[in-house]
Amino acid sequence: MIANEPLNRTGTLTQEKILQDYRLACESRSASLLGRREVMGGRAKFGIFGDGKELAQLAAAYAFQPGDFRSGYYRDQTFVAALGELTWNEFFAQLYAHTDLEADPNSAGRQMNGHYATRWLDDNGRWRNQTELYNSVGDIAPTAGQIPRSIGLAYASRLYRQNPHLHLLTTFSRNGNEIIFGTIGDSSTSQGMFWETMNAAGVLQVPLLMSVWDDGYGISVPVEYQTTKASISKALAGLQRTDTEKGIEILTVRGWDYPALIETYQKAARICREEHVPVLVHVQEVTQPQGHSTSGSHERYKSPERLEWERQHDCNRQFRQWILENGYASDDDLDAIEREASKTAKTARQEAWSAYLDSLKGDYDETMSLLKQAAETAREGRFINQIREQLRTTYTPIRRDAVAAVKRALRYLRTDESEAKQGLLAWLNRTSAENEERYSSHLYSQSPDSPLKVTPVPARYVEDSPLIDGYQLMQRYFDSLFSRDPRVVALGEDVGFIGDVNQGFAGLQEKYGDLRITDTGIRETTIVGQGIGLAMRGLKPIVEIQYFDYIYYALATLTDDLATLHYRTKGGQKAPVIIRTRGHRLEGIWHSGSPMSAMINSLRGLHILVPRNMTQATGFYNTLIKGDDPALLVECLNGYRLKERLPENLDEFCLPLGVPDVLREGTDITIVTYGSMCRIVLEAADQLTQFDIQAEVIDVQTLLPFDLSHSIVESVKKTNRVLFADEDFPGGGSAYMMQQVVEGQNAYRYLDSAPRTLTAKAHRPAYGSDGDYFSKPSVEDVFDAVYEIMNESNPTRFPKLYGEKRG
Repeated sequence: MIANEPLNRTGTLTQEKILQDYRLACESRSASLLGRREVMGGRAKFGIFGDGKELAQLAAAYAFQPGDFRSGYYRDQTFVAALGELTWNEFFAQLYAHTDLEADPNSAGRQMNGHYATRWLDDNGRWRNQTELYNSVGDIAPTAGQIPRSIGLAYASRLYRQNPHLHLLTTFSRNGNEIIFGTIGDSSTSQGMFWETMNAAGVLQVPLLMSVWDDGYGISVPVEYQTTKASISKALAGLQRTDTEKGIEILTVRGWDYPALIETYQKAARICREEHVPVLVHVQEVTQPQGHSTSGSHERYKSPERLEWERQHDCNRQFRQWILENGYASDDDLDAIEREASKTAKTARQEAWSAYLDSLKGDYDETMSLLKQAAETAREGRFINQIREQLRTTYTPIRRDAVAAVKRALRYLRTDESEAKQGLLAWLNRTSAENEERYSSHLYSQSPDSPLKVTPVPARYVEDSPLIDGYQLMQRYFDSLFSRDPRVVALGEDVGFIGDVNQGFAGLQEKYGDLRITDTGIRETTIVGQGIGLAMRGLKPIVEIQYFDYIYYALATLTDDLATLHYRTKGGQKAPVIIRTRGHRLEGIWHSGSPMSAMINSLRGLHILVPRNMTQATGFYNTLIKGDDPALLVECLNGYRLKERLPENLDEFCLPLGVPDVLREGTDITIVTYGSMCRIVLEAADQLTQFDIQAEVIDVQTLLPFDLSHSIVESVKKTNRVLFADEDFPGGGSAYMMQQVVEGQNAYRYLDSAPRTLTAKAHRPAYGSDGDYFSKPSVEDVFDAVYEIMNESNPTRFPKLYGEKRG
C-alpha cells in the first residue's frame, strides 16, 4: 500500500535528497491544488490542505525515526507522505470518503481529508510493534484538540526510560528514545489546551517537539489579535530553560529556508531524544496559498501587499530558487520535476476517483436491475419505473440514493408478495448490514481483549471476612494491582504523596515510587491527555479527576479525542485509559457530582461505570485492566467511610459490564437506580414494606453498556410498574434508563401504570445538609413516588398521603 519511500536519513544534504524533497513538495502542492478543484467541482464535500507548509514538514519528517509519534493536525499531508505513510491515492480516497480500508487506511472514509492515522492494531485489534512504525495518532478537527494527548505520548517515553520494570515491553519503546512531534497552527496556540500542555511539558521534562506553523492568520483574524507580542515564541519566552532552571527549549526558523529548517529540526530532535527536554519550534513566515479551506477565499481578508508577499515567499518557490542558486539542478531539470509531480497527482486523483466509483457500482447496478424487474411485474409498476428513472439520471449516485430508491419502491410493493419484492428486501437487508459496518462499527473494541469478553469472577468471602472501611478496601486493592502489573500507573491531583483525598492510594507512592503513582498540577485536561497518551503506548493508566464536577475541564478532550479514537480509525487505534473520579451525594453547587446525562451523551465510545460501593468498584477495575476499552468509573464519595466485607479474592474478582444486579426482590414495583442512590432506595424499600408494598430494587451498575441481556424487563413483567431514580437533572440519567427499558426493551407492553422518573431538582444542589435534602432525592421522596404510583392503581388500598396537591 505504501508508494512513497521514506526520506533517506543520511544526516547530510545530498543532491539526490534535495531533489527528492523538491519532487515531494511539488507533488504535495499539486495534490492540494487538485483537491480544492475536486471540492469546487462537486466530487468532494470539503477540503483543507497543507499547501505552504511543505518545506517545514519535510524537515520535520527528516528528523523522525521509527517508533516516534506525530500528534498533529489536518495540514500535515507533506509530513505524513514524507514518512511513507500516505500515498496520493490515499489522499484523494479520503477526500472522496471512500469507505474501503484498502483505499483509505487512515479512517475508512469516516473523517474528512487531512486526518491521518497509523494502523498500530492488527486485524484482531491487537497491538503491532510500534517501534517499527512511523506512528501518527488519529487526527481530530477541533483546534488544539490534538495537543493534550501529546503530553502523555511523550511522558510514556520518560516512563519507559526511567522505569526498569517496563524495559521488557520492547514492542512499545526502545528505552524511551521515542520523541513526539506535535504540530499546530499558530492561531490555535491561543487555546488553553496548548498553554496547559506546554506548561506541563516543562514541568515533566518530556521529549515533546512542538511545531507551530505560523502563517499569520487564524482564518481571517491576524496574529496581532491572537497572541501577545504577535509571536508565540516570544509569548512563551518565560518557559525557556536556562543553565540553572528546567523548562523548554525555544527555536525559531523561517518556513521557506530549507537548510535552516533541516538544521533546526535536527537540533530540536537531538535535544528531545537525548536530553528528554521539550522543544518548541516556531516556524515563521509560512504562507497559505489557497487560504484556510474550501469554504472561502483568503483574498477577502488579505491585502494586495500581503498576497504579493506570500507569492514571493512561497516555500516551494523559495526552495526552487535556492536549488538554482546552489547549482543542484537547472531550470529545465526543475521544470521536468514539476511536470512529473503534477502528472503523478493527477494520476492519483483519477485512480482514486475510479476506485471510489467502482466501489459503488455493484450495489447501483443490482438496484437498477431489481427496480426494473419490480416495475415490469408490480401493479404499481409505473411509480417504480419513475423511481428507477430518477435514480438513473442522478449525477454520480451514491449509496444513500440507491437505498432511498429501494425504500420508496417497497412502499408501492407493500401488499405484493412477488419475487421482485423479495429481491429488493434481500438487497436492503444485505446493504443495511454492510452500511452498519461501514459507518457505525468499532465504536468499542471488537478484539478478543474487549472488556465485554472478560470472564466474570464473583467475589468470594469466608466466614471471618473482615469488615473494613471502603477506603481501606481500595488501598488493599490498588496495592495488589500495582504489585502484579508493572504497566499500571496512577496520576492526578493529590494522588501520590497523600494517597488521594480519600486515601485510596495512601502509602502506595512510598512503596512503588513516584513514577508509578504520581502527583500532578491542577490541570484536568492534560491529566486526561497524559492518560490517553500512556494508554496509546501500551501502558495501563488510571488517571484521576478529583471530583466528578471537575471533569468538565477535560470534557472536550474526552469526547472529541478519546471517545472517538477507535471509531474514527475503524479499529486501527485504541487507548484503554481508565478515568477514575468520585461523586454522588456531595453538597454544594460545584461538588454535586452526578452529571450523568452529560457523560452518557458525550462519551459514547467509553464505558461508564457507576458502582454502588468500593467492592463493586474493584471488580470493575479488574475487568477494565484486562480489557482494552477506555472507561469512566465514578466511585461513591460517601462510601469511603462505610464498612464493607473484604473479599478474599480481591485481585481476581471481575464484574461483567452491562449486567444489572437485583439488590432486593419484590412483586409490586420495580425501582431502577445506581450508585449512591442504591442505599437511599433500599432504605425506602424497607419502609414501603410496612405499608404492604414490595419493591424490587435493581442496580444497573453500568450505564454504558446498559443491561445487555434485557433483564430489567423481566422484573417489569412481574411487577407491572417501574420507577427510575437517580441524582441527575430531570430528563437526564433517569430518562435515559427509561428510554432503554420502556422503549429499547419494550417494557411498555407490561405496564399497568405510567413509568416515572425521580431525579434531583433542575438546579445544582444547595450547600448544607438541608440543601442536599431538598435538592436531591431523599428516602422520603422515593417512598412518596412509589406510593403515588400504587395510589393511582389502587386508591382504596393506598389512599392519598397528603391530600390533593395545590397548584
